[in-house]
Amino acid sequence: MVSEEVLRTHLQELRRGTVVVASLVALRRPDYGYALLQRLATHGFAVDANTLYPLLRRLEDQGLLTSEWNTEESRPRKFYRTSADGDAVLNRLLDDMTATRASVTVLIEGAER
Repeated sequence: MVSEEVLRTHLQELRRGTVVVASLVALRRPDYGYALLQRLATHGFAVDANTLYPLLRRLEDQGLLTSEWNTEESRPRKFYRTSADGDAVLNRLLDDMTATRASVTVLIEGAER
């Protein structure tokens, strides 16, 4: 029997990349960090704030997200949005995910290429 820790480690590795994709998809519509956390959780991506905020900063540093502060409300919030470069990267990632899923499906079904 596989230990829970081994399974947890592999699930974490699998989800790490999908959170990037999910964030880029979700942020096609501008949103702030906490709302993104909630939105991702609603769609099955349980992400810790200590994971998401560094991810958002890294994606912004890479030019895949843009951000701006909204100071019109009582509490200023930083809104993020997927940039044009982010959209381009997202499309490539989605293509790769589709190809990977097709390859895994072929393996599962036992078909020969």
